[in-house]
Amino acid sequence: MSEQNTRLGIWLMVLTTVIFAAQDGISRYLADEYNVLMVVMIRYWFFSAFVIAVAARGAGGVRAAAATSQPVLQAVRGFLLAAEVCVMVLAFTLLGLVESHAIFACYPLIIAALSGPVLGERVGWRRWAAIVAGFVGMMVILQPGLRVFEPAALVALIAAAMFALYGLLTRFAARKDDAATSFFWTGTMGAVLMTGIGIWFWQPMTALDWVWMTILCITGAAGHFTLIKVYDVAEASAVQPFAYLQLVFASAFGVALFGETIETTTALGAAMIVGAGLFALWRERQAQKRRAGAA
Repeated sequence: MSEQNTRLGIWLMVLTTVIFAAQDGISRYLADEYNVLMVVMIRYWFFSAFVIAVAARGAGGVRAAAATSQPVLQAVRGFLLAAEVCVMVLAFTLLGLVESHAIFACYPLIIAALSGPVLGERVGWRRWAAIVAGFVGMMVILQPGLRVFEPAALVALIAAAMFALYGLLTRFAARKDDAATSFFWTGTMGAVLMTGIGIWFWQPMTALDWVWMTILCITGAAGHFTLIKVYDVAEASAVQPFAYLQLVFASAFGVALFGETIETTTALGAAMIVGAGLFALWRERQAQKRRAGAA
């Protein structure tokens, strides 16, 4: 991998985090005004159309993208991500962007903790130390015993756990299916689930909010497009640490647009979680290098 491609991948990842942070801000605004399930359903309609369009342009078309020997696993992945999006958007309305993302940042540590029992990967003491450090950071944010615990914080934590499980299932699916197949099933199954549920919560929207909904759908497709390009030009291990910038940008949107505040404990806890997550990513990258050298 050339240095130039890695640099391009980093900048594309930064752009992706900005797009997704903007998407989160719009999602919070719309979910404050309308039912969360309806908002996510419309978002998935556009996303599934984008996924199908991408598949149609690939080798073998939609039929090749849909071909899988593990349809149940792929369907569960798609359903799980759609449900996670609903839970996370709900967290935005209950906690705001700042605290929701600070808590959600722990999902790589959950993946690291579960990669042993779920995927059979070896988790050494250094990665466990990072996981414990991330847990301490979570306690700094939540401050159990020092203030009245906010049950809404559990909503963001559940979203992080769901996304971590989705990530693990994606790794498991990758043993037999390529990324194009997993991407196709993610979008289409999510649209199926959300249509079956969200259609019952339909609410009329104002013309202005339809504009915001359109922008939300476009940012969703644009973010996934740039993310695909990230992994086209750079190794995942080199650019993944920059995904944490979504926490920074989403917090900035929360403060600037919604009048949220960043408490010292939230900033400190988030820094601990991010630091632990970066260390876990680094350890995983070192492990991958050792496996590649032994092969």
